[in-house]
Amino acid sequence: MITNIFKKYRFLLLRRVSQLGILALYFSANAYGFKVLTGTLSSSLLFSTVPLSDPFAVMQMFAAGAVLGADALIGALIVFIFYATVGGRAFCSWVCPINMVTDLANWLRRVLLLDKVERKVWLGRSVRYKVLILSLILSAITGVAAFEIVSPISMLHRGIVFGMGMGGAAVLSIFLFDLFAVKNGWCGHICPLGAFYSLSSKVSILRVKHNQPNCTLCMKCKDVCPEKQILSLIGKESGDVSSGECTNCGRCIEVCDDDALSFGIRNYINKNG
Repeated sequence: MITNIFKKYRFLLLRRVSQLGILALYFSANAYGFKVLTGTLSSSLLFSTVPLSDPFAVMQMFAAGAVLGADALIGALIVFIFYATVGGRAFCSWVCPINMVTDLANWLRRVLLLDKVERKVWLGRSVRYKVLILSLILSAITGVAAFEIVSPISMLHRGIVFGMGMGGAAVLSIFLFDLFAVKNGWCGHICPLGAFYSLSSKVSILRVKHNQPNCTLCMKCKDVCPEKQILSLIGKESGDVSSGECTNCGRCIEVCDDDALSFGIRNYINKNG
């Protein structure tokens, strides 16, 4: 029984270990001087040596006209190369602390059957790309990194590591928005950081793979997927989920009783001819 439960939730459990573990490392650096990972998600040092920077934050600072040091640029390049070539949009489901908030909201939506209620608010998934562009424009106009000032991701991270202030209100707003207004509203429709990683990870190596002969069209995968539009190949053909919008959360794999979905290395030969 325990084995079956772990199989059903193995990636969810691993994601929580990853998210909470990363937060614990930041917290312990600030509280106890245990400096494995110091700073914030926008700018960090790994083992007090390797710089790590949020590439989207660096883009905003560039747009704002800031002069950046070599550490910030190298750190942004390291993070960008990792997600663009290996991790895909994994930041959203394996690192971002807001993901835990939105996952809780979406679990409650299913428990309370709120998905059955007629939706009064509609948002297209292209909104996040417009927010990305707007963030860069506002950064250029105001001279500050516009999204970083209001980012609930940064607010929650700083709140957990350094002490929660008014950021709690922003996090609560996202929880209520995802619960009552739009399913996967923040991560799937609004967040510009998710849009950035979607654009930058179109050629990443790690992909969800679909084995069509095994599929019984139960559609459990689409029920749990936060970006269900990426699963258009389900029941139609075998192959890779090639969309950069896939968060590599693994939920579709966990709920598939047919073993029709799995993680694997992207097949560039077939995809590119």
